[in-house]
Amino acid sequence: MKKPELLAPAGNLEKLRFAIHYGADAVYLAGKSYGLRAGAGNFSLEEMEEGVQFAHERGKKVYVTLNIIPHNADLKGLDQYIKNINKIGIDAVIVADPGVIALVKENAPNLSIALSTQANNTNWKSAKFWHDIGVDRIIVARELSLKEIKEIVEKTPNTLEIEAFIHGAMCISYSGRCLLSNYMTNRDANRGACAHPCRWKYYLMEEKRPGEYYPIYEDESGTHIFNSKDLCMIEHIPELIETGIDSFKIEGRMKSLYYVATIVSAYRKAIDLYFKDPSSYKTDLKWIEEIKKASHRDYTTGFYFGRPGASEQIYDKSTYIKNYNFIGIVLDYDPKTQIATIEQRNRIVIGDEIEIMSPHREYFSQKIEKIWDEEGNSIDAAPHPQQIIKIKTEHPVSFRDILRKQINKS
Repeated sequence: MKKPELLAPAGNLEKLRFAIHYGADAVYLAGKSYGLRAGAGNFSLEEMEEGVQFAHERGKKVYVTLNIIPHNADLKGLDQYIKNINKIGIDAVIVADPGVIALVKENAPNLSIALSTQANNTNWKSAKFWHDIGVDRIIVARELSLKEIKEIVEKTPNTLEIEAFIHGAMCISYSGRCLLSNYMTNRDANRGACAHPCRWKYYLMEEKRPGEYYPIYEDESGTHIFNSKDLCMIEHIPELIETGIDSFKIEGRMKSLYYVATIVSAYRKAIDLYFKDPSSYKTDLKWIEEIKKASHRDYTTGFYFGRPGASEQIYDKSTYIKNYNFIGIVLDYDPKTQIATIEQRNRIVIGDEIEIMSPHREYFSQKIEKIWDEEGNSIDAAPHPQQIIKIKTEHPVSFRDILRKQINKS
């Protein structure tokens, strides 16, 4: 049985490094144009080249999104952009439009192509069609069950890879083909500028009673009728693997570095444990606890086990559940003194109860007894963004270990 690829989002160069450090086999990212996450940091060509070098030195892959639904104007300059990213040495492009596929074939004929979920591929016949015209991987529509994906795997050539989302935000629109954003804010979701109106609060107004608003769901605060739960398949690793999916994809190029590291780490451990001994595999509750320490909405298994019902939406709020703050990154560690050099990311004060997580071991908890600044002066708090401080740790730590603190717990 082939071990599936764990594919992580990379909204910028720093997130790319952390995704790979915490266990991703590959990352997907966008340049400054042509991707569907215009609000992410995204990559200049120079940053992309640096990211590819970082990944390839560690035996990992980089995929670049070209998955907008382009209008005529969007095609200008795309041929040269394809040549440029191909020269950098990326491993594949993610494409949703047949015209863009044609441009890739014309300008980088040896570059691997993955068909975006935006193309809403829902059956084996269309998957085979795309493969016949040069697509190497299908990112299947999120509206498919495991049974349907398994049939696609079985009825398509072994040379065609299948990728599927296993974790992250779900879009209310069919395979992300949303018109709400364009209609309501003139921001085209299919060209990378989604305003996320599905997360807004809505009321019902009767035509002849203007100004009188009625909640669609019986709650004084109104309703968020389009607001779906987040996908989470951490408890179903065996079923995903046995379906034959080649790549497990995590959503989240707009999410934080801490989110990416936390989610990737949990799925990495789950996948590795399964392949260590499938017969004795059991979901570790610690993985579920870990992913809940990253900002998230309530979780769902989406369409994997049948059509979602009304309980898969969140009607009373659009905010995330956030129980932990990401407060710092380990830059260096001196084993003789047990002193760690930390880059602060949120306020740290003496007396804080913190957790330190790592891709190499289980997290541990400790209390911060002393803090020193870069010059070695004792300080009570580190309030400045990215301030460099030093603390003593109760156990050895490593470069890129992450510090977090439970919210409302000092």
